[in-house]
Amino acid sequence: MSGLKLDEVTADALCEFGNIGAGHAATALSVLLQGRITMSVTAARVCPFADIVDVVGGPEAIVAAVFIRIDGQISGNMFVLFTLDTADRLLDQLLPVQAPREDYSDLDLSAIAEVGNILTGAYVTAISDLCNIQLNQSVPSVAIDMAAAVLDVGLMLTGYEDNEAILISSTLAQGQSAIHGHFFLLPDAEGMQTLLRVLRRAALHE
Repeated sequence: MSGLKLDEVTADALCEFGNIGAGHAATALSVLLQGRITMSVTAARVCPFADIVDVVGGPEAIVAAVFIRIDGQISGNMFVLFTLDTADRLLDQLLPVQAPREDYSDLDLSAIAEVGNILTGAYVTAISDLCNIQLNQSVPSVAIDMAAAVLDVGLMLTGYEDNEAILISSTLAQGQSAIHGHFFLLPDAEGMQTLLRVLRRAALHE
């Protein structure tokens, strides 16, 4: 499935949204990881929500997922998804060296949630800045589960099907080390068109 077709201005506005969010996130993560972090956007597009599982390796791929709910002039669900390999490498940078990880402790999950909270918060701020709207975000929830099971939560909470989601894929680099993460925004009914419309309007008035 190819996803919603965007005109050039809207596609550029979506990329700008991704880049601004990445800039905010890199600044905050540099403080958390106590070193310079660069964050580059490798994809910014609208895709069918059903296709998201393919981005992280298929419906049965085990992922580390952070979920938040946003409310305000636009409402919806946000996810940050990491493969387990990526999550492990993040934890190696955040927490003291420990024995090989057989399971995830409460401390591990809390650290993953904090990174996800920073990333989602960065994109909430980007939407607010670009569109001049006020948004609120919930406390993050974190889960280690199959991609399909995690994303089903998003569909259940929106209560409708045939959704489109905004996908922002990015690479975080610290020195020679790089990790990849995926951010998804699933707006509530009619929220996608509203968000794209205000992003487009903001781009035209720059």
